[in-house]
Amino acid sequence: MTQDKSPPASLAALRRIIATLRGPGGCPWDRVQTHQSLAPYLLEETHETLEALDCGDPQKLCEELGDLLFEVLIQVQLAEEAGTFTMRDVFAGIRDKLLRRHPHVFADAVAETPEAVIEQWDELKAGERAGESALGGIPPSLPALMQAQAIQRRASRAGFSYESLDQVWEAVEEELSELRQAQTPAERRDEAGDAMFALANLARELGVDAEDALLFTARRFATQFGTMEAILEEKRVDLRQAPIEQKLALWKEAKARQGSRL
Repeated sequence: MTQDKSPPASLAALRRIIATLRGPGGCPWDRVQTHQSLAPYLLEETHETLEALDCGDPQKLCEELGDLLFEVLIQVQLAEEAGTFTMRDVFAGIRDKLLRRHPHVFADAVAETPEAVIEQWDELKAGERAGESALGGIPPSLPALMQAQAIQRRASRAGFSYESLDQVWEAVEEELSELRQAQTPAERRDEAGDAMFALANLARELGVDAEDALLFTARRFATQFGTMEAILEEKRVDLRQAPIEQKLALWKEAKARQGSRL
């Protein structure tokens, strides 16, 4: 019977492995990495973790969380080597923030609903950002729709928002009308941006994550388009030569076939 000589499955053991990879005689690739060079991998692993969440596969999610954890730990390893901060500092920072942001659990504040917790959270964050813009701290690297809704959410919590959902709908309709009237490339870009920003705000008011909604639609479109391509091959139709009426009929057929598979 062979004895398992693998290191124990613990945070400390994982940190030792990463330190070894970075140390003398370690991995040539890991040893030359910097905070900046690893940034794309951190983003990639974050997206792969989100995809695993969408798939609803626990085993895949477990794997991707491990990959994401590695990206966090190697960033900490680099910081410890440079003497900028330590893992203890990371733990202390998030510990203090959780305690500070949950006074209804760890102190004597009262917040009995999720909405009350969010309101309290915003007030605490505003106090921490005293003197700073209400929009400060939103990462500029966020995807556009996600960034738009983050800005709108912050602005709304600061008191800048429409008074009714009807007003939000009117703003969308107004921006679409202005987009229709745009003439120059610059005008079309600006008005298209305004229209999408207004639509993102409407989605937020409706409780819809705009980024997630658009991704879902894009993926559904790609799947349905693939079904339509199969139909085109069956019927020996050249999509580029087909009249619009036929294209729409083919799309409707693809939609029906796709629906029958769900």
